[in-house]
Amino acid sequence: MKIIQGINNIGKIKKPVLAMGVFDGVHRGHKEILKAAVEDARKIKGTSIALTFWPHPQQQGSLYSLEHRLRLIAELGIDLCIVVNFTRHFAQIKAEDFIKNILVNKIGVQYIYVGNDFKFGKDAEGNLKLLNNLGKIFGFKARGFRIIKSENKPISSTLIRSLIKKGEIRKAQGLLDRPVSVLGTVIKGTALGRMLGFPTANIDPHHEVIPARGIYAVKVILGKKKLGGVCYIGKRPTIIAKNNKINIEVHILNFDGDIYGKYLEIQFAKIIRRDEKFPSLKHLTGQIEKDVASAKKILS
Repeated sequence: MKIIQGINNIGKIKKPVLAMGVFDGVHRGHKEILKAAVEDARKIKGTSIALTFWPHPQQQGSLYSLEHRLRLIAELGIDLCIVVNFTRHFAQIKAEDFIKNILVNKIGVQYIYVGNDFKFGKDAEGNLKLLNNLGKIFGFKARGFRIIKSENKPISSTLIRSLIKKGEIRKAQGLLDRPVSVLGTVIKGTALGRMLGFPTANIDPHHEVIPARGIYAVKVILGKKKLGGVCYIGKRPTIIAKNNKINIEVHILNFDGDIYGKYLEIQFAKIIRRDEKFPSLKHLTGQIEKDVASAKKILS
């Protein structure tokens, strides 16, 4: 997938079929829109495009970092992703001007796909109805996609964020239609895990929503490798009495290598237990042995 940062760098595009939205989380509803753009672009031998915005227009915490979001969009087969820098100046562009000057004049769009509830432009005045009306004038077709529900609740990034923070991994996974995951960089830690016999990779997350404190069975994506692991999220209460910092550490099963500075994607399979304080390092080590055994059983 080719990525274009900003609206001033767009060149000529062949038969653009554009899916437009924030696509934060790339959940089941987002996937339906993006996959339709891919399929329909192939039918007309055109170009499937995702147009997304960063930072989040509603000024709320994103489910995933931009890089993580782009990875997920690319996996769906989109040819080109345009990332619009959502600044105060951009937020003041009227919806009609956005359609005419950007979607029509810069991209040359032929088809536009959005969620039925998608709003855009100054004061959120742009919607599917406006796209349909202006499409008749400028020669493009707009298509709206239904809001997908689960247990009578609309699937949304806000709902998924809430579930992840509460540690309800299975529910969140069902709404995403894929594993809950965190993308981050491996950084140097205290080497305590190695001292206890379970070396861990310390993760600096990339602007991600972090699951609730606890120990999880996980799959670890390192480049093209997919490995099993145990992930700890917590404040190390056995080691430090009062600590406000949340640590993310993953013990990769049957692996020994230098991965400092590398990107890891941690995919959460199931929570094993909540974070807790132990009376000694000996007790903690004994529990870690049990956690590793539980993770192996879950992942098998």
